[in-house]
Amino acid sequence: MTEATMSDGKKDDDAERLHRVLHVPAGDGPTVWVDGNTYTIKASHENTGGRLAFVEASVPPGCGPDAHIHRGEDEAYYVLSGELEVLDGERTFTIRQGDFVFIPRGVTHRFKNRGLHAAKMVFLFTPAGFDRFFLEAGDPARPGVQPQPWPAEHFEGIAEIGARHRWEPGEEPAN
Repeated sequence: MTEATMSDGKKDDDAERLHRVLHVPAGDGPTVWVDGNTYTIKASHENTGGRLAFVEASVPPGCGPDAHIHRGEDEAYYVLSGELEVLDGERTFTIRQGDFVFIPRGVTHRFKNRGLHAAKMVFLFTPAGFDRFFLEAGDPARPGVQPQPWPAEHFEGIAEIGARHRWEPGEEPAN
């Protein structure tokens, strides 16, 4: 990652960093796998002073998180390619390339790729903090290897990590 906070090879202090431009080139940023999805942290709690987190994601067919609720931050999605089914409390709708979704904290939501091709999207969390969930819960991404959905027994530990980040499971609506 390249930050405008680097000068003469030395990192500036936190206060000064917050008054400089953050630049993260394409392909840079910590990347993890979470239940078959790939997430790259482009802006984090640490490099924005907690103001926001910005995350790039690739969601293969059949993947996406189960219904959940964020108690500590608002979330927004922007779809770069593909399409996703979104749950908003009791209703679902489909989002496609160019669509934007805002989810206020406290709202049950999720997205699922019901299509044939991977969907690409970016997330914005405000304030930052949930980026730390991805880094703590995720598996390190490995070049040349396809991420796999997690086995059911893996989710017990994920719920504990989620609780530390003010995340909790939500309910899917009855069909």
